[in-house]
Amino acid sequence: MGKKCAICDKGTVYGNQISHSHRISSRRWKPNLQRMRIVLDGHKQRAYVCTKCLKSGKVERAI
Repeated sequence: MGKKCAICDKGTVYGNQISHSHRISSRRWKPNLQRMRIVLDGHKQRAYVCTKCLKSGKVERAI
């Protein structure tokens, strides 16, 4: 299983990198995921969460 955000399901996006001379090679854009303890469905567990969800307050962190 690839890394995805446990809250918003954001994951890796694939596309092409195009140089100045227009040579094309494949590349990936990875989200900024942090592994931390959160409260998910009433249970404390470790999960990957993107920084956008952390900053917006969608995540309740477990202590």
